[in-house]
Amino acid sequence: MPQIEEAQPKYLQIAHYIRDQILRGDLRPGDEVPSERQLASTWKVSRPTAARSLEALSHQGLVEKRQGSGTYVRSLEVNRRARELYGRARQTGKIYTSGEYAIITSTGWLDAPDHVAEALGLTKDRWAVHRRRVTNDQSGPITLSTSWFAPDVGERAPKLLEPERIQEGTLMYVESMTGRQGSYAEDRMCARPATDEESQDLQLDPGSAVLIVNHVVFDLQDRPLEFAEATYPPHRWAFEQGYPLT
Repeated sequence: MPQIEEAQPKYLQIAHYIRDQILRGDLRPGDEVPSERQLASTWKVSRPTAARSLEALSHQGLVEKRQGSGTYVRSLEVNRRARELYGRARQTGKIYTSGEYAIITSTGWLDAPDHVAEALGLTKDRWAVHRRRVTNDQSGPITLSTSWFAPDVGERAPKLLEPERIQEGTLMYVESMTGRQGSYAEDRMCARPATDEESQDLQLDPGSAVLIVNHVVFDLQDRPLEFAEATYPPHRWAFEQGYPLT
């Protein structure tokens, strides 16, 4: 049986284990996931508990039940949280699944906006490196994001200034070049109408609602290592969290 920490209800442990397989690409769209009977046997749980885990995956839009056939991985129409992207990168060396690709639309040094300077702890020198990208899959744009790094990071990680994609992801690259390791992250989310530029990049109607996620990664010394601002189109919002009510 897979080893999962006991802090969550059993059905959520099972659901999150399968979810991680899907997000890593171990289970691909169209693949059949284990049946209730198989899950009950593997995890030593009751059939109702196994069924509840599949229901949780269905509610998250990750699987679909086909009458008389089984439960299958859906074509992913959701965005994954940053921690899941980093988890895949550490396990596989790649940050995107098959069919996804990023187009780097802008890189270089810029005078950091106020909210970026505050997040990175920039005071006198607000010059920072940015990487702006649009991530796509077979259905079109799925997210627009810009990563920002303080001057000392930009100087030690020159690929940040190049328009080519960094296969292992910017954070793992920055860690390898600076010797600083990401320890934890903080996210802030809000919704607002898309700007004209966001509407164009994400192929949205003007004024469409978008979800904005500001993501700050801190190193082992509690120093900000990366600030990222991501814009998600309305049909891509999927930020779920399960937790026990105790």
